[in-house]
Formats: sequence, structure tokens, C-alpha cells
Amino acid sequence: MRFEELLDQVGGFGPFQLRNVALLALPRILLPMNFLLPIFLAAVPAHHCVLPGAPANFSQDMWLEAHLPRESDGTLSSCFHFAYTQALPNTTLGGEGQSRGELQGEPSTVPCPQGWEYDHSEFSSTIATEWDLVCEQKGLNRATSTFFFVGVLVGAVAFGYLSDRFGRRRLLLVAYVSALGMGLATAASVSYIMFVITRTLTGTALAGFTIIVMPLELEWLDVGHRTVAGVLSSTFWTGGVMLLALVGYLIRDWRWLLLAVTLPCVPGIISLWWVPESARWLLTQGRVEEAHRYLLCCARLNGRPVGEDSLSLEALRKVAAAERVVRRPSYLDLLRTPRLRHISLCCMMVWFGVNFSYYGLSLDISGLGLNMYQTQLLFGAVELPAKLLVYLSVRHAGRRLTQAGMLLGAALTLGFRLLVPTEKVYWSTALAVTGKGFSEAAFTTVYLFTSELYPTVLRQTGMGLTALVGRLGGSLAPLAALLDGVWLSLPKLTYGGIALLAACTALLLPETRKAQLPETIQDVEGKSAPSSLQEEQMPMKQVHD
Repeated sequence: MRFEELLDQVGGFGPFQLRNVALLALPRILLPMNFLLPIFLAAVPAHHCVLPGAPANFSQDMWLEAHLPRESDGTLSSCFHFAYTQALPNTTLGGEGQSRGELQGEPSTVPCPQGWEYDHSEFSSTIATEWDLVCEQKGLNRATSTFFFVGVLVGAVAFGYLSDRFGRRRLLLVAYVSALGMGLATAASVSYIMFVITRTLTGTALAGFTIIVMPLELEWLDVGHRTVAGVLSSTFWTGGVMLLALVGYLIRDWRWLLLAVTLPCVPGIISLWWVPESARWLLTQGRVEEAHRYLLCCARLNGRPVGEDSLSLEALRKVAAAERVVRRPSYLDLLRTPRLRHISLCCMMVWFGVNFSYYGLSLDISGLGLNMYQTQLLFGAVELPAKLLVYLSVRHAGRRLTQAGMLLGAALTLGFRLLVPTEKVYWSTALAVTGKGFSEAAFTTVYLFTSELYPTVLRQTGMGLTALVGRLGGSLAPLAALLDGVWLSLPKLTYGGIALLAACTALLLPETRKAQLPETIQDVEGKSAPSSLQEEQMPMKQVHD
């Protein structure tokens, strides 16, 4: 007897599974609220150098004109001021000082020696205003997102191993408690260094959500309902994206905003009382009695008439023996054979491109003709039709063409944005929203496609390796935005170019729409000839990493 047969007895989809999906919705909502939090947390309001007080006969605009140079676009400089006060028309202010400076050969403009004045009309406080992370320090502001995603990368490796060793439910508790503790510590940061360290550790803790929630939910579902449950669960991520817009609008201080997305971990910790451990995992560990208790609970809630005799401990011990893995797979197994090596290298490139373009588009919401709250809400709303598009496309066009098409769509919208004149703001906004939809669709597809490419004996290992490379792309995406200092259009060109390369790479992968799921490495290498497969037998795993 296999575990799937046990699920048939106790109910593979019913009130027990729906309760589980609902209880595990909270971490799915919290993930995008934390991953995309820098949009508001690290926002840079309008600013200029600290200037002496203006005389009574001077307006504020005239005083700024006398002290601040203009940029090439005509705006007043945010990072420099005149070394000497400039004379204004019909005034003699600063004329004598200016001449003396020019005679001595001193530079006409200098950096801000006394700091900056910030416009607090939109934000009362951000980390940029807290520690002056502007101008020559703006790289440190972008780097906070990179450090966070590096923490996610490290946490994914750690939680992946520990959840297999000690159990999903126990490690989910560790992730909740760690995320709560590190989030509170980050909100109490007294220096930039403390903020970066605690924020990185928060990313490490939140990685536990991405690694644990999906198996804990899907391992209680039968094969026929995993796609439906996966689509349903993925909408919670979209809900978190839109909820972040509301929370960011209501809370304008970065410390309170951080608390608002951290404190929901408290009800999450309480909810674990009702979250069941994976019975499949318990059986692989030989913990038959615990698995038996959870299976009986599942049968009772699903209304299945299963008694102690029909679900005996002896039968479970036989299932446990079948579920045990003789040899643990290794990452090296993904590269040993030619076809599997080809699949792994291509998947790593696709995952890197998907993450790089998604977070590059998601974290850049400036210059779109809307305020940042409207843009964030719109970026979240477009994900819903994107998921529907994927659901229809993978069933009719196939996985490979869907993956390549969505990445190509993201690349083309980024390219078209470079051609749109700056005054055509609404065209740029429409292209940005469309690109965000394509990038979300590519993210949704890549989970399904990758899980079908790897054999059962290496499926989790393959997903782990490709997701790891994907998180590397996510960590580099914020830094690529700094390329605007070289050329203003270079960040968009980089995001679009990587997405295009990933789209071309996706075409090198085999189609899996009507192929039987490979069970062994030999199946992948073509030593056996699998026949056909009912299309809806693989879960559409749609938790973002």
C-alpha cells in the first residue's frame, strides 16, 4: 500500500485539507509583504542640502535657486549646492562671494557637508531619512534588499535540510518565532549596521515559510486536487501584494510599518496548534503512532467511516517501509548524466531570469504617473488575471511555450518602455503593469514546469537547486537598479535582456504537458519509454521564493 491509497481512505480533499489551506494562508500573505516591503521602507523622499535660513525678504524658492544648481533635466540638485551663494536677477546677493570663489579656482558646486533636508509630506520617516542613505550613500539603501534576499537564500538551504530532519510543523514554529523576534529587533534598530544584520536574519527566518508551507499543505492533498489547491493558495500571495499597498498608505513611519508586517506572526504561532504535521513525513521517519493519530483526525473531519481496524498500525508500518528512501539524493546527481545535466543548467538559467525580472519590476514603481500606493495596488491586481492566463495556457499551449512566452512578454514590455517618450507617462504605466503581469505568469509557470522535468527520486533536490539560483537572481535585482548612474535606461535593459535570455533557454527544455512523470534517472535519460499522463496530475506549486 502507498500513501496515496491511505489518502483515498481518509479523504484526499475535504474540510480537513481546506482548513489546512486556510491555516497556512497567513505565511503566504506575509511573504510578499516582507519581500516587497523596501518599496515603502526604503523610499527616498524629495531632499536637498541643508541650507542656512533664508532672509525675510527672500522666498523659499528664491533662496533654493541661489544655493542649489540645476540638473540636466532642469530640477534642483538633491546632492550638491553652490560653493558660494549665486547672485539672482535684480539682487546683489552672493555676487561678491561668487567672484572670489571663481578667482581662487574653487569648484562651483560641492557635496552637502551638513546633511540633507527631506520632504516629510508623504513619509514621516524611512530608513533613507533615518541614516541619510541618499546621494553617494544610495547604494547602501539598495543593498538592504540584497542583504535580505541573501538571508532568504541561506535560510532556504538551512530550513530545507532541517525540515526534512526534524519535521515541517516544528520548523514552521521556528520560522514564525525567528521572524517575529528579528522583525522586532529590526524595528528597534539604532544604526544602519544593526538594521542590515537583523533584516538579513529576518530573511533567513522567512525562508522557512517558502520551504515548509508548500510541502506541509500539498502532502495532505490527493493528486487530483493539487492543481486547484495550488491555484487557490497562490492567490494569498497576490492578496499580500495588494494588502501591502493599504498598509503602506496607512502607516508612513518605517518602524511602525515594520511592526505592522511583523506582529501577525503572533496569531500565526497560535494557529500552529491546529496545523497537522505531514503524515507522509512521519511515516518516512517511522513515527507510525503519530501518523495514525493525524490520519484518524483527517478521516473524522472529512466524514470518512474509517475505524481503528481498517487503518491499523500494522498497515501503516508497511506503508512506512515503502515510503522510506534507501539512499538520499545528492545535488551532484543532477549533473552526473547528460540529459539531466542539460535540464538542470537550463532550469537554473530560467529560474535566475524569472526572479531577476520579477523583483526588478516589482521594486521599481517610480515614474509611472501614479502614486506609489496606487501602483502597488495595480501591480497586485494584475497578478490575478496572470494566474488565470497561466492555468489556461499550460493546458493548451504546453509548459515550454508558456514559460518562454511569458518571459518574452516581460522582456518586450521592458524594451518598449525604453522607446516611450518620457512625457507619455500613461503608456509607460500600462507597459509596466503588463510587464508585471507577464513576470508573475512566468513565476507561476516555472514551479509547475520544473517539478515535471525532474524524476521523482530527485524532484525535491532539483527544485531546491533551481530555487536557490532563483533567489540569487532576486538578491541581485535591487543592485541592478544602481546601473542608472551609468545610463538611465541600463537597469530596464538589463532586466529585459536577462528575461529574453531566460526565454530562449526555456525553449531548450523538453515539453512535459502529455509526458508521463519520470520516476527514475533512467526515465529522464530515455532508457525507458513512458507513455501518457493525465494532465492534471502535478501540483501547480505557486509559492514565491
